Parts: sequence; structure tokens; C-alpha cells
Amino acid sequence: MTLTALYPGTFDPLTNGHVDIIKRAVKIVDRLVIGVAINRDKGPLFSIDERVAMVQAEMASLSDRAQIEVRPFESLLMHFAEEVGAQVIVRGLRAVSDFEYEFQMVGMNQRLNPDIETVFLMADPRHQAIASRLVKEIARLGGNIDGFVPAAVREQLKEKFR
Repeated sequence: MTLTALYPGTFDPLTNGHVDIIKRAVKIVDRLVIGVAINRDKGPLFSIDERVAMVQAEMASLSDRAQIEVRPFESLLMHFAEEVGAQVIVRGLRAVSDFEYEFQMVGMNQRLNPDIETVFLMADPRHQAIASRLVKEIARLGGNIDGFVPAAVREQLKEKFR
């Protein structure tokens, strides 16, 4: 049986923390679907096409570990997980505040589909403080974001704020 996991997120932008979780997830699954969420309420800086392309570009080097697919989605997470055939949802945790939110989400998702498990991967300590919204703010104000995002993403952020 092929173990398929879904790693959902907005990825606006993709950070080194996201990449770390993805690199670790592909060690434990056969197929990883990275679901790029269309969340109009968050008012993303990058379009959905830009975010999907950003994630795809960074994932090219990881395809030897597991089958990786990057797909946009706008539906309920559980519906998307069912659509892609995921048995597992992968979530990254940075801090206790993340856990509180994720704990509630797991409870709701379990009620919607008890056959799909959620697995938490703790953020590498080097990436625990990285949050996309903070990276955007630092970039907007001209700060150095080299340690927070992949090089190609850094260039895209610089271009957005020129």
C-alpha cells in the first residue's frame, strides 16, 4: 500500500520552515501532496499560481525520496484530503500556540473523517521563529531575509516590494 500524506498551507511565501517539514515528511511517506490553499481572507501577497510555482521549484530536488505533487485547493481540508487519497495530514508545529489551534483542528477533522490521521512534525529549532507574515514584513521594510526563505523566494519577495 502506498502511504499518501497531505501537507496543506498557504505558503505565502514558502519559508525554510516549510521546506524543512517537507524534507522530513518525504522520509516517512511514499507520496506527498502539498496543498496550496486559496484563502482570500488572508489577502495573500503572491497569487495562487505564483505560490504553486514557488513550491514546485523548491520541490524539484526532493522528488527522488517520494512522489511529490503540488496542487492548489479551495475546499474544506478534509474534502481535499479525501480527493487526493491521503491517509495522513502532516502539520508542522513551531510553538505551544500552534498546538492549541492544531489541537482544535484535529478534533474537528477527526469528526469529519476518522480514517484520516494527523501527524505533527516539530519545527527544527533553527526555524521555530519563522512565520510567513513576519518574513513579508521584514522584506517589506528592507530587512535581511536570507536565513528565512530559499534564495529564489527571497528574489521574488524583493521584486514584490520594489
